[in-house]
Amino acid sequence: MKSGRYIGVMSGTSLDGVDVVLAAIDERMVAQQASLTWPIPLALKQDILAICQGQTLTLSQLGQLDTRLGRLFADAVQALMTQERLKPEEVMAIGCHGQTVWHEPGGDAPHTLQIGDNNQIVARTGVTVVGDFRRRDIALGGQGAPLVPAFHHALLAHPVERRMVLNIGGIANLSLLFPEQPVRGYDTGPGNMLMDAWIWRQRGQAYDKDAQWASSGKVIIPLLQHMLSDPYFAQPAPKSTGREYFNYGWLERQLTHFPGLAAQDVQATLAELTATTIAEQVLLSGGGERLLVCGGGGRNPLLMNRLAGLLPGIEVATTDEMGISGDDMEALAFAWLAFRTLSGLPGNLPSVTGASQASVLGAIFPANPLQNRI
Repeated sequence: MKSGRYIGVMSGTSLDGVDVVLAAIDERMVAQQASLTWPIPLALKQDILAICQGQTLTLSQLGQLDTRLGRLFADAVQALMTQERLKPEEVMAIGCHGQTVWHEPGGDAPHTLQIGDNNQIVARTGVTVVGDFRRRDIALGGQGAPLVPAFHHALLAHPVERRMVLNIGGIANLSLLFPEQPVRGYDTGPGNMLMDAWIWRQRGQAYDKDAQWASSGKVIIPLLQHMLSDPYFAQPAPKSTGREYFNYGWLERQLTHFPGLAAQDVQATLAELTATTIAEQVLLSGGGERLLVCGGGGRNPLLMNRLAGLLPGIEVATTDEMGISGDDMEALAFAWLAFRTLSGLPGNLPSVTGASQASVLGAIFPANPLQNRI
């Protein structure tokens, strides 16, 4: 087993920053030791959003963006290493998810693309990097996502309590941790993504802090029902989605049928869409005793209150209440997946992704012990 200290790097669909965590990991334990969030420059964020919504770009532009993101991830890791006074030889590896710019696990040639050149990270930090976690699962017939349910199970499964872990990032995904049953998990649909896109276009704000704007509006039931008719929500698991599907263009198409709505009412309806689609999937799964929420949505009081209201009899709480930071959960998961890869252990769960078999995931970018860091 490759036990030791690992760094996890996660830049999710919300694009609200690069989350970096340091953890001590072995086969029995994941102990978080430090974390930070590194800002994403606005120009870089806009370039990423353009790709995710299908904007045409040249191979040169894609290559440059890959390098820029790799340098950004390296800067974030170096900031954490400086903060903790870590030398490269004190870190076993960096697990870097990369930035998903396209995810299309269906069709004749299923694929997923995460960019952020891992060679840049190795060159600048002097630490081995494990990345490109999703494509092996897709090669084995899986969705390539979500991968975090395996980590949720390792960290939060209970011998008798029926638990669910809900990550509300840009996309919301659900992990079903039921005793004596295979772990299941899938993307329920939009999490914060549409709310963030709407408030950015309408008010120039990155997100709706404490849901103040959404709380000032009212839910437009016909709009909600129209959005709920999207076929993704009725699709059976395993399933996964991303910004290439649920983006601002998707929202604009919905709104063409409902002209003249007050902007805050649209925001309130988008919050209700997220809560409703999550609650429906929780109930269809058979429910449980406890729903543990992580990700940025766990800090949205309107979402948390609506989930509690839509799920009577189920305790809705954050993973912070279990001693695990909801903000750092996904970055921790990719540190853990790097440990699994270096230890020759599988990182996916076929019961979650639909892959034909469990497999070691990712590609290893080894550090050169002779190199001088940039």
